[in-house]
Amino acid sequence: MNNEYLKTLVRNLLLPLLLLPAAAQSAADDGEILYWVAPMDANYRRDKPGKSPMGMELVPVYASAGGSSGNVTIAAEVIQNLGIRTATVERSPLWRAIDTVGYVEYDETRVSHIHLRTEGWIEQLVAHSEGERISKGEQLLALYSPDLVNAQEEFVQALALGNNTLTRASRERLLALGIPADQVKQLEKSRKVRQNIAIYSPQDGVVSKLMVRHGMYVMPKDLVMSLADLSSVWLIAEVFESQADWVKVGQPAEVSLAFLPGRTWEGAVEYIYPSLDAKTRTLKARLRFDNPDEALKPNMYANVRIFGGAREDTIVIPVEALIRTGRESRVVIALGEGRFASRTVTAGIESGDRVEIVAGLEPGEEVVTSGQFLI
Repeated sequence: MNNEYLKTLVRNLLLPLLLLPAAAQSAADDGEILYWVAPMDANYRRDKPGKSPMGMELVPVYASAGGSSGNVTIAAEVIQNLGIRTATVERSPLWRAIDTVGYVEYDETRVSHIHLRTEGWIEQLVAHSEGERISKGEQLLALYSPDLVNAQEEFVQALALGNNTLTRASRERLLALGIPADQVKQLEKSRKVRQNIAIYSPQDGVVSKLMVRHGMYVMPKDLVMSLADLSSVWLIAEVFESQADWVKVGQPAEVSLAFLPGRTWEGAVEYIYPSLDAKTRTLKARLRFDNPDEALKPNMYANVRIFGGAREDTIVIPVEALIRTGRESRVVIALGEGRFASRTVTAGIESGDRVEIVAGLEPGEEVVTSGQFLI
């Protein structure tokens, strides 16, 4: 039997006993009883005393001494037992902070896809699995291709003939087929045709995709491998449809990871995708973060906060004070001396633990933030 169950049991047993004397005294002091309601469901109303569907004694709601209807007066000891807490309505700036989640992806501007420009067979493959680290200029593989062998032989023959036009055309063909410029120069000096041509890495990075193995036959349309530089990463944040208008390019953002408490990464919104995700109904915003120690790794989930600026001179209350129904929003006002009243309000934007009130409240009023469903 847990503590929450015990609290609920005690409350259900003691609430009718506490409310009846208080209600009777209030009725005597403040005037006519308007109707009777269930302590746990204010929508359950009756014209006379009785019991609620939960078996609890109905509580009277009566006209207040000031003459306004709809007020409820509760004894101080009942307020304490119900755990009722209040907060003051304030006028202050409301920061439109977007708290959401995101996932890390490769920075696509730092990804290279390796394709060959002619068909052939893979020889001397250096990378054997995904995740291996490659340096710029390091040999990735050696390729045997009959087309490359023939192109080299044509170049050597053109050099032997001394035909400058033919030599220039043969050199350009070798470069167009993907033979590195230094190997063309070496061929021009040695006049010896190489059977295997070395292919080098265009950048530093890790092998994010490896689609070939040693000895495989490949064609230009085949992806050999992909290299990704993790010194910079993208983070794709999911922004709810209701907050889509808040996020703008250039806004600062912070990212934290659950497994690295206390550490945050600072970045900015770099791009906002033009359409909503049809399944999640969220807008994707792309953030970029420098990642020199590679702590942010692709496919990691992260907590994201995007700072959308402040709305000045706003009436705000704690979000827990707002009661949302299907057609309207309401709050319970604490009038003092144990008196409470329900009021319809118009809610605006919600940010963090506070919500904007467009109409229905004034600064300085007290709203109930806990136990309002029992009043």
